[in-house]
Amino acid sequence: MIRIISWNLLRLVGASLHDVARLIEKQHPDLLLMQEATEVMDGLPSLLGGHYHRAVLPGRVHGLAAWSPARLPAGTPSVLRLPSGAIVQRVCQILEFEQFTVANVHLSHGQVLNRRQLRRIAGVLPARAAILGDFNLVGPTFLPGFRDVGPREPTHIAGDMMPLRIDRCVVRGLVCHAASALDRGASDHRPISVELRAATAGVPLHPAAAVEVPAVAA
Repeated sequence: MIRIISWNLLRLVGASLHDVARLIEKQHPDLLLMQEATEVMDGLPSLLGGHYHRAVLPGRVHGLAAWSPARLPAGTPSVLRLPSGAIVQRVCQILEFEQFTVANVHLSHGQVLNRRQLRRIAGVLPARAAILGDFNLVGPTFLPGFRDVGPREPTHIAGDMMPLRIDRCVVRGLVCHAASALDRGASDHRPISVELRAATAGVPLHPAAAVEVPAVAA
């Protein structure tokens, strides 16, 4: 069983390094995935120990990051470039664990484009996999073979008016034992927490195809 928390930090004006550290100390995740993480988050290992990797979005000050109290598997995370929108080049951070593979995402706002990005990610993931993060997606994912197992309550309020469930977790070949949305703190998104395990044993994993983008590891 692995407990994973995913949180969009709201880059420069949202959750601080100490906010993230407090979340870890309170919730004790096996893996924390972050979206809109800036270089400030590179200080997590100095505060709490553990292991950390950040993938910067091309041309941006923020990107995707992952922290774990245990050493990350050798050769991961890898970074996959996604179909690009008109403004932002999106990437996906992929972590290959022994039990299953986890993809950390911050998808585009376009409702056709973000579903294309999901299909691109699903195409390189093994039989047992989870995709978590800020999907920016309204309604069903239409992602064959994957089930939406994340919390059902809203995780973001658009324009301080419209509640949306855009922070998601979808899985293939996995069982979700618990899912919840936590207090949002200083961000405009609520962290989501899931507890996952492999549904069956003996399903082979294969490496995800990826390309390198600038990253920070500790």
